[in-house]
Amino acid sequence: MIHSGLSQKRPSHPLAVAILLIWLAYSANQATAQVNPPEAWSQAVSIADKITENSLHGHIQFLADDLLEGRGPGSKGDAIAQLYLETQFRSMGLLPLDSLKSYRQKFPMLGLSSNSSKTWKFGPTKNSKTEIEFRTFNDFIAVAGKPASNINVKDAEIVFVGYGIEAPEFQWNDFKGKDLKGKILLMMNNDPESDPNLFAGSRRLYYGRWDYKYESASRQGAAGAILIHTTPSAGYPFTVIQTSWTGERFELPDSKAPGMEIKAWMTEEATAKLVSHAGFDLNDLRSKAESRDFQPVPLGVSLNTSLNCEVRKKETANVLAVLPGSDPKIADEYVLFMAHHDHIGLAADRDQRGDNIYNGAIDNASGTAALLAIATAIKESGIRPKRSLVFAAVGGEEQGLLGSKYFAERPPIPNGKQSAVVNIDGINFLGKTKDVNVIGAGKSSLDRLVESVARYQDRVVVPDREPSKGYYYRSDQFSLAKVGVPGVYLHAGHVVQGKPEGWGKEQLDAWTEKHYHQRSDEYDPNWDLSGAILDIQLLFHVGWLAANAEAMQSWTPGDEFEAARLEAIRLAR
Repeated sequence: MIHSGLSQKRPSHPLAVAILLIWLAYSANQATAQVNPPEAWSQAVSIADKITENSLHGHIQFLADDLLEGRGPGSKGDAIAQLYLETQFRSMGLLPLDSLKSYRQKFPMLGLSSNSSKTWKFGPTKNSKTEIEFRTFNDFIAVAGKPASNINVKDAEIVFVGYGIEAPEFQWNDFKGKDLKGKILLMMNNDPESDPNLFAGSRRLYYGRWDYKYESASRQGAAGAILIHTTPSAGYPFTVIQTSWTGERFELPDSKAPGMEIKAWMTEEATAKLVSHAGFDLNDLRSKAESRDFQPVPLGVSLNTSLNCEVRKKETANVLAVLPGSDPKIADEYVLFMAHHDHIGLAADRDQRGDNIYNGAIDNASGTAALLAIATAIKESGIRPKRSLVFAAVGGEEQGLLGSKYFAERPPIPNGKQSAVVNIDGINFLGKTKDVNVIGAGKSSLDRLVESVARYQDRVVVPDREPSKGYYYRSDQFSLAKVGVPGVYLHAGHVVQGKPEGWGKEQLDAWTEKHYHQRSDEYDPNWDLSGAILDIQLLFHVGWLAANAEAMQSWTPGDEFEAARLEAIRLAR
């Protein structure tokens, strides 16, 4: 029998309850190395009952309302969302962090509004006597790669550089020491996956993320980079590029990443035509790029283009609150519950429905609502865990994890004192699922905590179902991971109770295709959030157990973030 929540179908006999709690405590103790057996579990069970569908619906409805105009960073709607969060935290009796003396960690941004050339034209080549033309928005999207009002690219040769990766630990270098200064680098938006012993096989690493690609091109002194979009490698259709990479985009003003002239995406179809125009075959080039011996391939065609860019200074904030821990010995250590409160904001035009608002209901009014529901349940219980809890509603996530990056790089609490982060980015709206889809499974001690709670819910933990999409590096737990903090992050399960096999995946794929980063991501009062409650209760339970464990959480030995963890702990001593 599948339990609908942490509160149902428990044995009613006192001895049976005691035996169950002892077993669960033992399981959790094995997972975390010394969780306080019956007490932490019984506390978590009673608190989890207070997380309800009504509270989720209410918060989502407000945060995704047209009044907030899509919560674009630095906008009026963003300010309303911040005020709502601060007043919610204050009304609960949660406190601002001592280091900030405020519920808000404000941070500056530069807003870049790019107006690129309407077309890209490439002249005759040895292979073709005619020129070829591509249209902005339909074939490519190009934005300013640095905060400059006028950007001009002249006679910049396009060079195919495979994956654009430099990874000494894998003896991999796609650039081979070639002089690529002033070039436009054409590269694939993923990492090699044919060899399970290389780049983690089909599991995407940071090397396969678009932000790494642009940083990598900048380090080569390139004038720009064009990423080849495919739906499998990006994890979403080109329509998401069209919505997310147009309009005003933001960056932190003191970014250490070197600048370049342009950042661009190009559809696979358009790229294949460009490469063919130059006398090459795209599939053949991609095949050659699978080898360590790959050498950059100059295509013999050059780009001439210009961009006008309006640069504005803006400000947003992370909204933070703390519940002090009860154990004086470890109250200066923290478990973070995190969700991003921002979305894309307003479109420049209206669609056929007259809509120009990216409401961001699932992404991520829903995660922010879950954060508030967890905080409310804990505070109303009157119970404090041993470690302190921080509730962090961060800004600028849709612009490249800006808020969590700012939090990680200017921590209001030492990174080495942060035991774990529980990140919530989107929730399940399809109903109760039998599976728990853990993104980045196998990376830390938090996995075993998740497994313990999932067993209690009569559910099965499933590792990331789509590892090639690199979801672990696409949400705010990644910013914390880079400074050493282990994190847990879920996606909605696929095995929905009462539905035929494959129905859940079909619905989620359809949502990504039609609604992800689209104006249609709007609040629906008819959502079935019973499955979301299960997931949120699980995440709360995991965070609570971590906050009561004797030891802080740790990365799996040899994990890519283990060294950062050890260094952060050393600095915090």
